[in-house]
Amino acid sequence: MAVLAGSSSQHIAGFSAAAAAVARNVSILSDLNPQLADKDVLELEDFITMQSSLVAETQLKGIRHTQNWIGGSNYHPLTAAFVPPPPEEVEGLLEDLLTYLNGADHSALVQAALVHAQFETIHPFPDGNGRVGRAMIHTVLQRRGLTQAAVLPISMVLGTLSDRYVDGLTAFRNGEVLDWIAFFVDAAEIAAEKAAQIAQDVAALEADWTDRVNDYRKQQGLSRALRSDSTESRVLDSLPSTPLVTVASVQSLLGTSSTAAARAALESLTESGVLRKRSIGPGGLQGYFADDVFRLVDDAERQLASTQFDTRLSPPSRQNVPKHRE
Repeated sequence: MAVLAGSSSQHIAGFSAAAAAVARNVSILSDLNPQLADKDVLELEDFITMQSSLVAETQLKGIRHTQNWIGGSNYHPLTAAFVPPPPEEVEGLLEDLLTYLNGADHSALVQAALVHAQFETIHPFPDGNGRVGRAMIHTVLQRRGLTQAAVLPISMVLGTLSDRYVDGLTAFRNGEVLDWIAFFVDAAEIAAEKAAQIAQDVAALEADWTDRVNDYRKQQGLSRALRSDSTESRVLDSLPSTPLVTVASVQSLLGTSSTAAARAALESLTESGVLRKRSIGPGGLQGYFADDVFRLVDDAERQLASTQFDTRLSPPSRQNVPKHRE
């Protein structure tokens, strides 16, 4: 709902400030990652632009000029879990990191592992280091041609295996670089397997939608299957990436000026059991929800929050995951 509100002039209600913040970050990274992936040489300003875009508070934007630390007291670093380099060394360390990032001395996964660990070790910003550091994983993978977009849920795997993640970063900082790389590659393998499973589940879901639509058409006395260039078919193709739509958003998405055609397609898909309709804004604004997609994502998120990546073997390790649906 927050994503739809951010891309639409329609007033959409019913989502939290946290959802709006996440949607904003997703939108920013969706725009920035392809730009960074296509750029011949990354520069210090690219790091700063990403952090400044993701951080709302003006006073926290840009490279830090004070000492920071992780864990322990808010007032002194004596009991901190980790104390990054002093502020006067940060810019030089980032330039050194950029030299490595712009090269290809190692394989893509190894480079992504080292870039992430070194960035988090430098901890160059007053805020947003985690978000920028995770984004840099996908920047490296895209720049090296291993992925075409930030689709692998590596960050979620690192979050679920948080103890091993912290131990791995500590090992890296103690010079045990291969231990960190081994953990990172394991996390990437898990992420790739889960991403492939999600893709298979989406394909199965799309096949089921087609069956539902064709069954409904037969009930209506229509013998022909849905045409691939029909508005309904094009809406179906878009649902995995945009599982909540309105008449206006469908018009924009498909580039059609026909309000009647968009509404008729959505109503037909609702009658077929693919979509569910409910009010999402003032004036009776109707949103059409592909609940199957939300269930699929919820299930995937619960699995990725399990330390065994299977909720039958271990429950989700984090509290802020979707509740189990029957």
